[in-house]
Amino acid sequence: METLRHIVLFVHLIGFAVLFGAWAVQAFGGKREFTRLMSIGMTLAAVAGLALAAPWGLPEGAELNYAKIGTKLVVLLAIGALLGIGTSKQRKSGAVPAAMFWLVGILTALNAGIAAIWR
Repeated sequence: METLRHIVLFVHLIGFAVLFGAWAVQAFGGKREFTRLMSIGMTLAAVAGLALAAPWGLPEGAELNYAKIGTKLVVLLAIGALLGIGTSKQRKSGAVPAAMFWLVGILTALNAGIAAIWR
């Protein structure tokens, strides 16, 4: 069971990497727009993250940090909302508001920071 949990963690990390990598490509070399790949990465990270939040496959005596899980979920929902609203605006006007675009990158990095630093 622990092996399956590690595989789900690996998929979660891949989802983060896809989201942040696609954002970074657009931020530093693209047209600063939201791409389908960002939504795919966010969805992959979300599904795997929710699976990791379930209390299965934990070592004996280990407990989940529900405050951390809740905080990461709120940040994820904000990222999803920004991607959804920004993609809609992008279709209508052809551009994403700059603040919305940069906020997605900041929140994605924040979510990774919460995962790595908060114990």
